[in-house]
Amino acid sequence: MAAKKATKKPAAKTSAPAKRLPAIKQKYTKSAILSEISENTDLSKKQVTAVLDELKDLIERHVKKGSTGEFTLPGLLKIKTVKKPARKARKGVPNPFRPGEVMDVAAKPASTKVKVLPLKALKDFV
Repeated sequence: MAAKKATKKPAAKTSAPAKRLPAIKQKYTKSAILSEISENTDLSKKQVTAVLDELKDLIERHVKKGSTGEFTLPGLLKIKTVKKPARKARKGVPNPFRPGEVMDVAAKPASTKVKVLPLKALKDFV
């Protein structure tokens, strides 16, 4: 039985470097964002609006009360809910802005805050 010769396959080429996109000098409005996305993706503005509305609904379902409390937009950001405990009222606390004076700090009820964390790819943009 003759041994087969291993044929060497050419190494897979790495993908071409990402095209350099020009920096945007002014902040986009919602309609400017919709038109930019629709031009670049060959979708209508109505379709892009529907996608963004569905994304908003999806995020809402992830972070609302009784849900997982966390949503990740892959490669860009993570949205989490953070529960802040209630704080009791305090009397006679030193005033940080006027040394020597004391002040009273009011009580705060427990609350839920939204925290948005950038992921590595978003940090790499900057």
